[in-house]
Amino acid sequence: MNDVKVKSASKRIEDFQLGPIDLQFETGTITVIAGDNGAGKSTLLKMLMNLAPADSGTIEMDGQAVSFENEEWKQLVAYQPQTVIGWDLFRGRELVSLMAGLYPSWDQHFFDKIAKSLKLPLDKKFAKLSQGVQQKLCLAIALARDTKFIILDEPTAHIDIPAKRTLLNFFIEWMDRGDKVMIISSHQTEDIRKLADYIAVMKNGQIIGHYVKDELDGSYVRYWLEEPLSSYLPGEVNRENDRVICVSEPEKAEQYMTAKGINWLQSEPLDIEEIISYILSEEAE
Repeated sequence: MNDVKVKSASKRIEDFQLGPIDLQFETGTITVIAGDNGAGKSTLLKMLMNLAPADSGTIEMDGQAVSFENEEWKQLVAYQPQTVIGWDLFRGRELVSLMAGLYPSWDQHFFDKIAKSLKLPLDKKFAKLSQGVQQKLCLAIALARDTKFIILDEPTAHIDIPAKRTLLNFFIEWMDRGDKVMIISSHQTEDIRKLADYIAVMKNGQIIGHYVKDELDGSYVRYWLEEPLSSYLPGEVNRENDRVICVSEPEKAEQYMTAKGINWLQSEPLDIEEIISYILSEEAE
């Protein structure tokens, strides 16, 4: 029941059309929304939070309609946008106290654990913190709300590598508490590789693919051929020359090469970043 369900939801903002979107974010899973800049990832997250209300369709969290009429659903979700407004004059401790009062599910012990690991300067005003430290503090607060759902917009974009690894581990720890749903928009390959159960690929306001991450791994393969090949392989998506070819259907490609007596010297699965790039480019053709 703790799912987030999006049914035929759409939003038009000036010349940009988002949707219609049909997605279900299942309990116990992390979905990473990936896509080019301007694809509509942030707008989709805002629509989930009713900050950019859908023009049509429905959104439900835990069976409750996301709407202005009934806002009880807001207690179920923590949302972290790329930029926070209105926090500049508050010190970290003041923000923590404020959030602890707003969210009955607030977990002070979990916040303290994250803050200690990240060495957060809680006595400084938010405006005096670097962009990366601001982001760390925001994420620590979002996680400590301990809601059923968490929505994070580019959560590690400005964070240094050691802190990013620490935070990703805390994301997993948060999920391990059970009955949770995490929705992330991200360009970061490490976020996708380490966190994602599902990947939703966006382009021009549309979801062009929804994949199980573990099934997507290994689904695109690069082959180095013994001799140049003038014909096309099944599922071919790119060739760097006539001897280095990438395919999206490796099983069919290997059957074809075996039948035709085409030898390959080696093969290598593509990483997630390359696969997403090819999915986006295939859609453009």
